[in-house]
Amino acid sequence: MSDVRKALIVGIDHYDHIPSLQGAVNDAYSVKSVLERHADGTLNFPQPRLMTGTGPGAAVTRTELREAVEELFRDDAEISVLYFSGHGYVDGAGGFLCASDCTAGHDGLSLLDVMTFANNSPAKNKVIILDSCHSGVAGGNPAAAQVAEIKEGVTILTASTADQYAMETGGSGVFTKLLVDALNGAAANLVGDVTPGSVYAHIDQSLGSWAQRPVFKTNVKRFVSLRETDAPIELAHLQKLTVLFKDPTTQLQLDPSYEPERSGSEAESIPGPDPVRNADFAVLQSLARVNLVRPVGAPHMWHAAMESKGCELTVLGQHYWALVKQDLI
Repeated sequence: MSDVRKALIVGIDHYDHIPSLQGAVNDAYSVKSVLERHADGTLNFPQPRLMTGTGPGAAVTRTELREAVEELFRDDAEISVLYFSGHGYVDGAGGFLCASDCTAGHDGLSLLDVMTFANNSPAKNKVIILDSCHSGVAGGNPAAAQVAEIKEGVTILTASTADQYAMETGGSGVFTKLLVDALNGAAANLVGDVTPGSVYAHIDQSLGSWAQRPVFKTNVKRFVSLRETDAPIELAHLQKLTVLFKDPTTQLQLDPSYEPERSGSEAESIPGPDPVRNADFAVLQSLARVNLVRPVGAPHMWHAAMESKGCELTVLGQHYWALVKQDLI
């Protein structure tokens, strides 16, 4: 079952003995909605398991939470994702996810248990996303604070550091709102993939240096895609990078024959549009719009063509040129 994509999504608002929350259940539904399908409507995480603690008659107990996490990481799935929104707790023995029946915090689900299940899982990729206070302690060693214990294939993304609280605003966690935005495409690369690393980069940049700090820990050779979104450029246009530019430092010479539009006032010596070059120029313009190509010695691609200037790959363009050359996209 190695191609299976599994997700356990937990949101707990109701607590029997400690103050309840307001936005955790809403956050869980938001994450379920965005993870379930790709942007084109195809299934991403089929039938993700949703556990919500909404009231006295609909609680999530520690035993239920522990069993669900253990089951999530039991199989050799392609990817197993755990998302938790609720209270978190930390003391000298480590961190805990608080279930509805917690009385103090340290009687919650130990993050050490969560990490044990993930580290020992046969799943290829294990992703743990925690929107709870003090969640940054996940993956650490309580006896050696500077030591992270993360086996290969495990990634942890948390809302805050071990000594910070996770903030809510407008009935939603600040972290989860940014997470959902990232999954919806704000953190997508040029082929439309959203990875744990790009999600972290988006959240980290959006929060600024004085807000709660997200924490990212990982031990992977290559990031797995969490969701596919609409790509900002056609794949066929990306793949023409190595056709239009023979090597990454090539400067492509342009002339007016590349530009299909004419005002009618051009000099007779200016060559007319060339249909083949016009097609190439349309690709070059789409590459320029996503910062892969830039004009040389001219403010815009149109001027570069009409003034017989050139264009070249940006640093990002050279990166994607290499990916195409190596058949990685």
